[in-house]
Amino acid sequence: MIAHLQRTSDTVGLLTYLYGPGERGNHTSPRLIAGDGHGAPIELLAEPDSLPYLAHALNAPVERLGVRAPERPVWICSVRSDPRRPDLTDAQWAAVARRLVAATGIAPNGDPNACRWIALRNQPRQVHVVATLAREDGSLHNAYRDAFRLQTECHRLAAELGHQPTAPHPTPRAEETPVPALSITITAEPSGSVSAKGATDDLSATLLRHAGFQQIEDWYGRRHRLPTTTPAADRVAIATHAAEMLEAARYGVDLDPALDASRTSTPVHPLGPYIAGAELLQLTDQIRSAEGGAALLRVVDHLLHPEHGALERIREALEAAGEQITDLDDEAYQLADRFDFAAEFVSSAQSQLIDWEGELRHVGNSPHPQAETQPLSPKLPDSRCAALGTSPAAARAKLSPSPDAGAAGTNTAVRAPQAPSLRTR
Repeated sequence: MIAHLQRTSDTVGLLTYLYGPGERGNHTSPRLIAGDGHGAPIELLAEPDSLPYLAHALNAPVERLGVRAPERPVWICSVRSDPRRPDLTDAQWAAVARRLVAATGIAPNGDPNACRWIALRNQPRQVHVVATLAREDGSLHNAYRDAFRLQTECHRLAAELGHQPTAPHPTPRAEETPVPALSITITAEPSGSVSAKGATDDLSATLLRHAGFQQIEDWYGRRHRLPTTTPAADRVAIATHAAEMLEAARYGVDLDPALDASRTSTPVHPLGPYIAGAELLQLTDQIRSAEGGAALLRVVDHLLHPEHGALERIREALEAAGEQITDLDDEAYQLADRFDFAAEFVSSAQSQLIDWEGELRHVGNSPHPQAETQPLSPKLPDSRCAALGTSPAAARAKLSPSPDAGAAGTNTAVRAPQAPSLRTR
């Protein structure tokens, strides 16, 4: 059992084709076998002279979205069964259609806000499922992994129906016909981008996207490339990884030597694969050795830049890890939530450091009055005094004194000289 997934924007044209004779005149007895219109009488509208009204009933949630509606809101899945097996009845095909819309999330069982859909037959051993991606509550169905979920569910259905193909008899090597391998060329462009051209089949496209390439489909056809903003080291790593996966899948790969990691001489880092951690360790050393607020500002910018800083990259990585866990295993939602919470904590830490750049510019530029809790450490550097003076905890302590204020001040005075961020000049 094989599923083929497509998207379109013309619901009326699609229904007219499915209920019509077909391109080769092979459509026979088009008929509706299942569907859910959320109150719309789709059974009465599924007639050749009522197709515009049926299309309007399916598109009603999309029309309510207005400008937020996607460009191609119509989802169509065509499923074929094994021609060597007996055909299924209309009731069996209707059950197959319900399983498919539930597995993809188009219409989960018991969901009152599911997408509207219909299933119709016009040929033997085949069913067409047509749905609109707009849900009843105004949200949109995420079709990112629909193809994977469809093939998985079709495999289960074929096993349940006894339609699994039997293993073919081994072919003697003398009778094997060699199949020419598809070739792909990965080159570095003068603009700084990296392009992958050649084979345009779905397997090579999936491997290239998995490696990190962006897929572009327009009137020039299907292409894959890396953005010009990709760092040089990442370009080499992504291109090399893509070439290795394609070669393992029996593709012929012509990789630009400048993008081949095996030909580039890179020193082995003592921390092995943990290069990101080593770079953060180096950043910490630079922070500790910064002389003055200006030097410290330049180093801390690598950590706190709102778009390219290390803290923002850590937040994005934690968020992506949670999403990937959900995609790989729906049952591991608790672990995914923990990664999401960690990403939120990092975001909260970023919000505590708003306007850090303007304040850090003044660190070390002018003397600051010492806090009352500093008599035991009069030689604290100006940067430490500024940090204590602007501490939210210190400000709250001044505004809301408590009986324990004296003890808190004593603890601060004792711990201040032992702070790991102090340095001597």
